[in-house]
Amino acid sequence: MKSIQTIGVLTSGGDAPGMNACIRAVTRSAIYSGWKVIGIYRGYEGLISGDCREMTTESVSNIIQRGGTILKTSRSEEFMTPEGRKKAYDNIVKFGIDALIVIGGNGSLSGAQQLALEYDIPCIGLPGTIDNDLYGTDATIGYDTALNTIVSAVDKIRDTASSHDRIFFVEVMGRDAGFLAQNSAIAAGAEAAIIPEELTTDDQLTRFIGRGMRKSKNSSIVIVSESPKSGGAMHYAERMRKEYPEYDVRVTILGYLQRGGTPSAVDRILASRLGVASIQALKEGQRNIMLGIDDDEIVYVPFSRAIKMDKPINQELIDVLGILSI
Repeated sequence: MKSIQTIGVLTSGGDAPGMNACIRAVTRSAIYSGWKVIGIYRGYEGLISGDCREMTTESVSNIIQRGGTILKTSRSEEFMTPEGRKKAYDNIVKFGIDALIVIGGNGSLSGAQQLALEYDIPCIGLPGTIDNDLYGTDATIGYDTALNTIVSAVDKIRDTASSHDRIFFVEVMGRDAGFLAQNSAIAAGAEAAIIPEELTTDDQLTRFIGRGMRKSKNSSIVIVSESPKSGGAMHYAERMRKEYPEYDVRVTILGYLQRGGTPSAVDRILASRLGVASIQALKEGQRNIMLGIDDDEIVYVPFSRAIKMDKPINQELIDVLGILSI
């Protein structure tokens, strides 16, 4: 295998708090190892257009505490085509990049896998997404911060819910994974969480009404995953108004509020560990894997498993919320 002298690093897809800490760790660890680092701006779109420049240790100074990503990010439709990936690979060759580190979620790692299959370029994926939906890792970069952001917001919403005897349906992100909804519901003391993993088992709204709405409890918080499978918070609020008109119902959609903000200490440490480990993995000759964390140990997960396998939600979490929301 060709020895590595230069690596490229990019962030792709939705931004997540801790991405900057990860960029910092990748850059400084690579430079520490004697390698050159090329920062690729705006994700795969920047790789296609050649928006690349060399990074120094000073390039990543004073960014560990910042949300978002200094490398910018985007979603590239052109990269989904063979022609787009050919342009991207031509720029990999042009800038002398010997290996690529991609920080992002499911779609971003799928892109890295496709590029690695078509061209002989070692790719390492680092799980950067607030959704926590990548298989093979206990946590993803940005998840802890987003969870804390949601809990803080729900704490404030509860003040109004209690004052007015209202039921609030609070919609959170997570796509087809209910980790943010389920865990924020537990942490914020919500009465229920409506998550995509449970949609096939029963009617979660009926269960909530039967279990949580008793005469002494006129205000409630229900956390709803944004998943299109469920229809989101608006769907359940409309059902509530039609089926239980005696209740005063409101909806809050937290939206992009969840993706921003200063990363938590947990996310900074996770991002730093994974960034350093990505350089170590390349030194070991690893390629086409995602790095994750399992029982506080760094693990290597093949792209095929990380992307294609569904990450199960722990049934214990569902049971805990059910017991505590009586």
